[in-house]
Amino acid sequence: MYARDPKYDYQRAAGLLADTWARLGHHDKAEALFADVTRTSTLSETQYNYATLLAARGRAPEAREWAQRILAKKPTMPNYLRRRERVWFRKANALIKRLPAVCLWLALAGLASACAMPAAARQPPPVDHVLLVTMDGLRWQEVFGGLSADLLNERDGGVDADIVAPIRSRFDAGGPEARREKLMPFFWTVVAKQGQVFGDRAHGSDARLTNGLRFSYPGYNEILAGYPDPRIDSNDRIPNPNVTVLEWLNRRPGFAGRVAACASWELLPWIVNEARSGVRANGEGAPIVDPVTDRERAINEFAADLPPYWGATRHDAPTGFGALEYLRRHRPRVLYVMLGETDEWAHGRRYDLYLDAAWRNDRFVGRLWEAAQSMPGYTNRTALVLTTDHGRGETGKDWTSHGREVPAAERIWIAVMGPGVPALGVRTNVRVTQSQVAATVAALLGEDYAGAEPKAAPPLDLQR
Repeated sequence: MYARDPKYDYQRAAGLLADTWARLGHHDKAEALFADVTRTSTLSETQYNYATLLAARGRAPEAREWAQRILAKKPTMPNYLRRRERVWFRKANALIKRLPAVCLWLALAGLASACAMPAAARQPPPVDHVLLVTMDGLRWQEVFGGLSADLLNERDGGVDADIVAPIRSRFDAGGPEARREKLMPFFWTVVAKQGQVFGDRAHGSDARLTNGLRFSYPGYNEILAGYPDPRIDSNDRIPNPNVTVLEWLNRRPGFAGRVAACASWELLPWIVNEARSGVRANGEGAPIVDPVTDRERAINEFAADLPPYWGATRHDAPTGFGALEYLRRHRPRVLYVMLGETDEWAHGRRYDLYLDAAWRNDRFVGRLWEAAQSMPGYTNRTALVLTTDHGRGETGKDWTSHGREVPAAERIWIAVMGPGVPALGVRTNVRVTQSQVAATVAALLGEDYAGAEPKAAPPLDLQR
């Protein structure tokens, strides 16, 4: 029946198929189908079976939230519906009672000694999940000032005269604050207001990389390992000798198999050393490795139909769609997304398309955040970290470039938002480095990466 009509009986057939797969031990397939069905279906039977699968997979908070969704229907239901649904109310209540207590979760994770700690010392961190997104080579100038009129011409920006007016209409405004909000609306109306942003030179905020090389692989290593490494001095396909924060977290109790990375750049598997780290990394080819749903297969087909314009860099759209589906289906605790088009269009001296890529990156980040906030277990338990691997030149001649010969490319930007992060907005009179991102990701999750890796920089000070 599901094959003939996936939406048959208000998607009950799809929910029953997912439950059958779960009972047969095909848990990944079952979870993917449940995640797809429950986007639109509100059948208590499907929600209960999904909660049961999550509980069996050790994800008690998510299981509890789905069971509570069933119970939340009761107060507003007419009597005849309450009678029909009471079997699911009973089952949801029973499931919640069966879910393990906090100390049992810790014991299963090898942390039973934590139960003996004082109550104040064993408070869980306010964050269970972190989304880390990088936008390759996106300058601080555009992040904090929006469109630069000096580059909106054919000589410096590669912008034909006949499209200057449409670009101005999209991105120009009266001042830098209005321009930046038009360019990156989610960043400035949500992230900056609810979190913190570093790197605005106009406010004495100095954010820099420390590797001295000012190009991609050294930058991504510094972001993820927490320190520069002179051995990484090219963009060659060399497995990263350093343990990144992603790999370190993947070895921690409660994180194993729940750390993943998606990228538009094919070098990602080498940067995170996928073979050694066990961190699932998708940087080339189909954005979804093992498609299960029609939507996932359609995304792969869409990606295959796009021209290979840059060779080593995939378009950001399929990368973004793949990351969203990975989030919904696999529910990682840490998801890293590496976007690349801003760098590619800048190297091509196409300021109009560089701006467009920045705007689309911002839209993707908004979609990623909204998707996480709609998911049980992620709502109000997720943090977002945004940054770039390097800056660019400052002039009409060198804004397209970065590297050893471009000192201005040392300046970057960083943003953080999430539970427990005070809404301080644009930080003033502060100095931070790219190397602090790794420990910040771990610290948001209550983990001490800087303590475990002496070479790593400390996390950002987000409390003042």
